[in-house]
Amino acid sequence: MTHPGELTRRDLLRRIGLTAVVVGPGAGLLSACATGGGSQPSAAPATTAGGVATSPANPFGVDAKKPLEVTIFSGGYGDAYAKDIHEALYAKKYAGAQIKHNATQNIGTQLRPRFLSGDVPDVVNNSGPEALDLAALAAEGHLADLTALWDAPSADDPAKKVRDTITPAAITNAKLNGKDLVLNYSVSHRALWYNAKLFAAKGWTVPRTWEEFKALGETAKKEGIHLFAYPGQKGPYYQLWNMLYTAAKIGGNQVIVDIDNLVEGAWKSEAVKASLTAWLEIQTGYSDKSYLGLDHTQTQIKHLQNKVLFYPVGSWIENEMAKDKPADFEYAIAPVPSVTAADKMPYEAIQVGVGEVFFVAAKGKNPQGGLEYLRLMLSKEGARGFTEKTKNLTVVNGAAEGLDLPPGLMSAAKAQDAAGANIITDARFEGWYKPLFDYATQQTNSLMGGRISVEEFMDKVQRKADEIKADSSVTKQTRDA
Repeated sequence: MTHPGELTRRDLLRRIGLTAVVVGPGAGLLSACATGGGSQPSAAPATTAGGVATSPANPFGVDAKKPLEVTIFSGGYGDAYAKDIHEALYAKKYAGAQIKHNATQNIGTQLRPRFLSGDVPDVVNNSGPEALDLAALAAEGHLADLTALWDAPSADDPAKKVRDTITPAAITNAKLNGKDLVLNYSVSHRALWYNAKLFAAKGWTVPRTWEEFKALGETAKKEGIHLFAYPGQKGPYYQLWNMLYTAAKIGGNQVIVDIDNLVEGAWKSEAVKASLTAWLEIQTGYSDKSYLGLDHTQTQIKHLQNKVLFYPVGSWIENEMAKDKPADFEYAIAPVPSVTAADKMPYEAIQVGVGEVFFVAAKGKNPQGGLEYLRLMLSKEGARGFTEKTKNLTVVNGAAEGLDLPPGLMSAAKAQDAAGANIITDARFEGWYKPLFDYATQQTNSLMGGRISVEEFMDKVQRKADEIKADSSVTKQTRDA
């Protein structure tokens, strides 16, 4: 039974993005519903380089007997969705193909030597703290162009192109060097996550202003609870994201756009300074430096033990910690409190984006099979299976209708609904200029650990951005919004 004001599953799917998606102009995320489904797929060549005939059912000319190798980042989403859903779909269609599955949390350590040697997997889920540098891979010609994938017939309906079955943000964010090279598969919400059951039991209200945030920190202190923490090991970028998206609330999405576009002085804007200052105050007064020595799993366990109130992460957290979550813990999302009364974006603004990058290795042994693997991932069966396994949504429209979705995801839907057009855009420099992202992440720990000041952080990271901007060997990317 649905009570007045209660969010139904259909409401959730409509608002988050799987039937029709609503976001603000220029958010660069999920826009209104995908284009109409009546367009016809473009004609495919009669055969591929391997001599296999193409057809609407096999648009890339996959050799049914050719092996396929898939490498998955086994983090918050695990890897069961790949083994049990996506690889199973491929094996069912190409029964003669041997599939080699590799799951790891150390993508870079495992795959960098292989890309140097030329012995690469066909499909890579590039995620986690050791994610490969996509811009560098693109410059070396390692990423297959996905234009053929977008224009291929959908696995569900040959009368529709794949591009007409997914949220446009997946295609917008696919580009590197002006080419469509990566698939962002999941939809995520990044803000502050907390235990709704604890707040209900204590009679606490989620803070809307920075003063309320600190006041709650004082109350929590008396009960031996830290207001906030982030993992200093294998996860400090969670706090970098948090500070950048707070800066966007203060100064608007142009703050992020300028950082991505390497605009002069972007890292030294007043909005960035205000965000860094505010979060350093929270770290100093209401957290504990010991968390800088913990990794994400250890910190998330502390969160589940109610030793930390707010944790800055994305909506994958609910699935990642499902096995450890006690019965008295219920994940819910809260926007970052308003830092000043003059913030350009309201309290309700949160970050919603597409992520979890996949790519096909252009120099792999079976790029045709890699493209087909992604096409099957983008079928409703492939996307629905991912959601069932991970409790997270994909970019495939309508794929999760009717599923029983968990409280955290319902909370995220309500938060997105409350945000309306006030969606914080995703920062793209992580994929565009990974050395800059990695350096800023390192400096985040230095700032939060009290080893450098706010001004030193801004100076250091701005110098790094300027170095990259001046380096003619680095291909520059741009965005309008």
